[in-house]
Amino acid sequence: MSNLPSERIKTLGLELPPAPPPAGLYKPIMVIDNFLYVSGQGPMLSDGSLMKGRAGYDIDLEQAKLGARQVGLTMLSTIETHFGSVDKIKRIVKTLGMVNSAPDFGDQPLVINGFSELMAEIFGPDNGVGVRSAVGMILPGGISVEIEAMFELY
Repeated sequence: MSNLPSERIKTLGLELPPAPPPAGLYKPIMVIDNFLYVSGQGPMLSDGSLMKGRAGYDIDLEQAKLGARQVGLTMLSTIETHFGSVDKIKRIVKTLGMVNSAPDFGDQPLVINGFSELMAEIFGPDNGVGVRSAVGMILPGGISVEIEAMFELY
């Protein structure tokens, strides 16, 4: 398998959805020094719709985890659209994963693994794993997962 993230995306047959337009007054990405910050992303599908649902209420752990993986694809699309090639990324540094969850649902870290596993597939087992938080909350528009991240650039 190639070492370039863009080639891994192709090899894995991943389809990136369209990059979502900002849903408020913020920048989708920001570069400061050699760090790329990505605003919170939702699970955008290829048709432009968003995956919705609340873990432990109307979607289960696996559906929520798929939502987190889809957020990863959405984030890669946002990076390519607003920054350029994902091949300029050295590693993921930090992830904040927010899961739309019922009050008694406690598996937010397992949900966010959907995102983290995708990043490890794309950037490798070392550079694709960073520090992380996973929390439960109510999310805008009923989306199932929202994730923001910070990457180190070459």
